[in-house]
Amino acid sequence: MIHVIAMIELQEGTRGSFLEQFHGIMAEVHKEEGCIEYGPTTEVDTGNEKFETPRANVVTIIEKWESLDTLNAHLVAPHMLAYRERVKDIVVGSTLYVTEPA
Repeated sequence: MIHVIAMIELQEGTRGSFLEQFHGIMAEVHKEEGCIEYGPTTEVDTGNEKFETPRANVVTIIEKWESLDTLNAHLVAPHMLAYRERVKDIVVGSTLYVTEPA
């Protein structure tokens, strides 16, 4: 199993628009071969100084895939290419972590 944590930094004030586009592709992604989990998360204010202050312009995508092959197929799926085109002007950048159970 492959885990992906994708931290997406957005233009200020665009999180709602980004999430609307993201939720629009989730059903298609969930149907992809090898998709175990795929969904967006946002940061929470815990009130605990040990945790970072939540950033309103960051969405973190949590993914699980059966294999690297199914992850790689997901990255070039037509709906993903179209989605990336739709959000390209509101995404500032992304940091992707690909891990496996240890």
